[in-house]
Amino acid sequence: MGIFSSNAQSKVSSSSYNLLLKTMLDHSVEEINVDEALRRPDAVFLDTRSFDEYAVSHIPASKWVGFEEFDIEKVSDLEKGTPIIVYCSIGYRSEKITKQLVESGFTNIYNLYGGIFEWVNRSYPIVDSYGNPTDQVHAYSRKWGVWLSRGEKIYQ
Repeated sequence: MGIFSSNAQSKVSSSSYNLLLKTMLDHSVEEINVDEALRRPDAVFLDTRSFDEYAVSHIPASKWVGFEEFDIEKVSDLEKGTPIIVYCSIGYRSEKITKQLVESGFTNIYNLYGGIFEWVNRSYPIVDSYGNPTDQVHAYSRKWGVWLSRGEKIYQ
């Protein structure tokens, strides 16, 4: 049984995407939907995707920490009470990193429900590696890219 922020599970663009997320995630960390996340300018966004995915596009001002490469030292500059929103493509990898951060004592931390795919599906801004607005999104794979309904899908 998970902990949810303002019913994050009901806040994705499609019912089939919501069903996928309900089954893929174990909901063991607090979740936040993209609408709530956008209203948190005080939060630090951590991107847990591969660096290649991050380089194509990411949420503005987010910090890349990776998944395979993640080490708690990458967030040693953050206070334990800092508001943090962790994301990946759909929320699976970020959920695992969020757990690690909670276990390391972070107390104000959320997994972005639906990930950057839902962020883009809602037409929220993303930027490229130079900080310029872009519509390109690394869609991870053709299997997972079906959940991205907006933006230009990039497969590398």
